[in-house]
Amino acid sequence: KMDDDDDIPQLSSQALAALQEFYLEQEQREGVKTSQGSGQYSVGSIEENWQLSQFWYSEETASYLANEAIAAAGKDGKIACVSAPSVYQKLKEQQGPAVSACILEYDRRFAVYGQEFVFYDYNSPLSLPASLLPHSFDIVVADPPYLSEECLEKTAETVKYLTKGKILLCTG
Repeated sequence: KMDDDDDIPQLSSQALAALQEFYLEQEQREGVKTSQGSGQYSVGSIEENWQLSQFWYSEETASYLANEAIAAAGKDGKIACVSAPSVYQKLKEQQGPAVSACILEYDRRFAVYGQEFVFYDYNSPLSLPASLLPHSFDIVVADPPYLSEECLEKTAETVKYLTKGKILLCTG
């Protein structure tokens, strides 16, 4: 009979220490978020999910893109953020309810933003609610989740449907 304990993977002491440090930092980050009372719109209030190919912009980049979108949309303009949640969050954080923006996103955690959230799967680029009328947004900010031709083409279909003409496309 073989000893079953040989098959149980063991972490080295260095790996275990690194893992404990990671968990501690994660707890501290969570603690900072709740203690700051940072609003639901703060960039990073929802963590990146790498399995969904999510990579949030830095505060500085999100602010820059949000300001560009506001300038392009003009007074009382409407902004759509397609797979660009950190730009949406920054728009709402900076301008509050005055900014008319919506977020089209696959990640349903963003449903916390209520009616401004639209579930979006780039594989079905025109499966959009009837409330999103064609060419109803002054600018569309889009950051397709994957660096594939197919993803970009399908996201472009959505963008063309939504925009009156202005597009801010971010991609690697």
